[in-house]
Amino acid sequence: MEPENNTRVSEFCLLGFSEDPELQPLIFGLFLSMYLVTVLGNLLIILATISDSHLHTPMYFFLSNLSFVDICFTSTTIPKMLVNIQTQSKAITYAGCITQMSFFLVFAELDNFLLAVMAYDRYVAICHPLHYTVIMNPRLCGLLVLVCWILSVLHALLHSLMVLRLSFCRDIEIPHFFCEPNHVVQLACSDTFLNDKLMDFTALLLASIALIGILYSYSKIVSSICAISSARGKYKAFSTCASHLSIVSLFYGTGLGVYLSSAITQSSHSSATASVMYTVVTPMLNPFIYSLRNKDIKKSLKNLFGGALLRLSGGQL
Repeated sequence: MEPENNTRVSEFCLLGFSEDPELQPLIFGLFLSMYLVTVLGNLLIILATISDSHLHTPMYFFLSNLSFVDICFTSTTIPKMLVNIQTQSKAITYAGCITQMSFFLVFAELDNFLLAVMAYDRYVAICHPLHYTVIMNPRLCGLLVLVCWILSVLHALLHSLMVLRLSFCRDIEIPHFFCEPNHVVQLACSDTFLNDKLMDFTALLLASIALIGILYSYSKIVSSICAISSARGKYKAFSTCASHLSIVSLFYGTGLGVYLSSAITQSSHSSATASVMYTVVTPMLNPFIYSLRNKDIKKSLKNLFGGALLRLSGGQL
């Protein structure tokens, strides 16, 4: 191995989507718009949940946590990309790259675990409605969220420490718009066998645990709904989990699409484009899915904006 291969690089180069200068303003405007919509939409969900006492339930507690995580998830990657486009720089420091990668892993896993917890919440609500308030008490809800955070942070910390032991060559170029963990590991000059195996194992294990929990919960939910005699009762029961089921399908569908796209095309730029679906588009659509399908959220937002307009008008409305 060459001596320079053991040199710790001071920065990486994020190539982004395109090097065409004419496309940079378009990319900047598009991602800035999506980022603002994501932050505003999820922030409104959080404000509606906090301000309306009728939404102080386990389902909306988990939803507000999911919205907070989605804001953090997009804020981990998009602002840095926008700054790089605006300053016409593609550099990100070594410390900045490791930090960005760590937070990306934390919030990606939190999305994964929170969706599983929300599936369990729907399972208890539909299959054990009489014991729902007893089972899903505030202490259990807080404990579930805390466990999600602990597992996600430990997972990210493990990967970060494994990446810190790697040596990188100079003039490192990452064919992505952020420090995606797989791309960072692939650029190392030292042996990455342990990193690859650990990454595959933990990703498969954690994703499988969450997905199995979701599938089990919904299998029980479907059985309970089928046992309901009236069509109105079936519709009412299904409507309580329709929004969550839509988000689960979107999250895992886009994640699987990114994986298949990367495996089939072997193109880094195609992988970066596909990654936009679960890093930007999914967090942006989540508030719309819940607000459009949920009467309580729409009513709360209406009251929130109505009260704000009333205060601004000095009580004249």
